[in-house]
Amino acid sequence: MAKDLIISIGEIVWDQFPNRSVLGGAPLNVGYHLQARDLSVLVASRIGADAQGRKTLARLHDIGLAVDAIQIDDHLPTGRVLVSMDGNNEPHFEIEKPAAWDHIQAAGVENVVANQSFHLVCGTLAQRDKESRQTIRRLWQQATTIFYDVNLRPPDTPLDHVRASLIAAQVVKVNREELAILNQALVGAGGREEEVAAALLAAFDLKLLAVTRGSEGALLINSDGYHTHPGFKIIVADTVGSGDAFFSGIIAGYLTGADLKNCLEEANRLGAYVASRSGATPDYP
Repeated sequence: MAKDLIISIGEIVWDQFPNRSVLGGAPLNVGYHLQARDLSVLVASRIGADAQGRKTLARLHDIGLAVDAIQIDDHLPTGRVLVSMDGNNEPHFEIEKPAAWDHIQAAGVENVVANQSFHLVCGTLAQRDKESRQTIRRLWQQATTIFYDVNLRPPDTPLDHVRASLIAAQVVKVNREELAILNQALVGAGGREEEVAAALLAAFDLKLLAVTRGSEGALLINSDGYHTHPGFKIIVADTVGSGDAFFSGIIAGYLTGADLKNCLEEANRLGAYVASRSGATPDYP
């Protein structure tokens, strides 16, 4: 099962910090970390025929990710996100639009996959435009497993898109703030965070739900029960991409049949490592 192709689809963007520009986007970040674990990964997105697009292809080559499913748009620019950090070292994002990744074409992905079976990794943001949304949902119908990171970025991640994605997915990641929002909007459970997570799991018939808790670690739950991990104590460089690294650990653990406890510990370790380094795709030691 773990040897099947994993398609990680959605936005590729340049994260513009006050003092530097870094290639990112959750699908690319997740794909990078999955490939580092020797899994077969294809990142599917769309970039502009511009200077940033050329830099993107060069960077993907440098970090060893295939570009077969990276589409080129002759009219729209490569995606860009303005990133600022608050007093708690948490990132805030201003996502520019329109961008090339809003128009990922299904045929361009399907032609590369060529009837292979695959698992799909997706989020909410890439569904903001109709064309990419239709592509992602068409691939839902073909995927063996759908891994969904809620990753709310209002106003580009409306609740209707979240609900449809939760219905489609088997494995889901949220942070604790997102869990509270989804509970209020969709579930209405009371009690401790573990009970709210269990209610969300049951409401959408999920196989596995991961809840990140920032510096307090994470929770991982399925129908048999849950495990928690307190996280690893690190000196934070920046937290951009740490959630994507964490999710890659959950995905890899699920596909290789790891038990919940070990899966959660490894996911926390990956997230902590990325948070201790600058940028979302640091070199592995």
